[in-house]
Amino acid sequence: MIYQKINTQIEELIKKFDAIPADRKLLLNKISTYVNTCMEEERTAKLIYICTHNSRRSHFGQIWSKVAATYYGFNNVQSYSGGTEATAFNPNAIKAMETLGFIVRKAKETTNPIYAVQFDDANTPVVCFSKKYDDELNPTQNFCAVMTCTEADGGCPYIEGAEVRVATPYSDPKAFDGTSQQDAIYLERSKQIATESLYVFSQIRTS
Repeated sequence: MIYQKINTQIEELIKKFDAIPADRKLLLNKISTYVNTCMEEERTAKLIYICTHNSRRSHFGQIWSKVAATYYGFNNVQSYSGGTEATAFNPNAIKAMETLGFIVRKAKETTNPIYAVQFDDANTPVVCFSKKYDDELNPTQNFCAVMTCTEADGGCPYIEGAEVRVATPYSDPKAFDGTSQQDAIYLERSKQIATESLYVFSQIRTS
């Protein structure tokens, strides 16, 4: 069962679906269609969220898509993230997830630490660390590439192996690092990505 604090957030975010612009929903529906096709064909839906440094927005996407799939009862979904280069999962992004109720544990201490992000006690934690989108741990074919920043979208005109490619750019919370608005903006961005991930899975047929 999804942790209560996270579940409470989800119930509030679902109420905001109507605020998602119509043109944005058209883009998100492309992800829904991909997942729905996978469900109909009884194969695993694989989503890779991609941004330049794989440090903030792409990790939000990776985590929230898995939470959203679980919330709506779709177990045959795997989420991943990657960048055009590897850096590290940003501490401000980690703090935002912890504030929202996630349990984040550092599984391996390196310059690019590996984190286990837990949202319930039933599922394997989401493994998060910074990597290139074509890292060996990411799928190489029949996946949906979700571009979460304009830089990565422009810098990766072709994603080999992608069955579907969708650009849903989000403003970079990095712009507020070190300011009084930092924590609030990271929470805002995480919740925005959460809302749109929940919308995606709310549109998938269950039969």
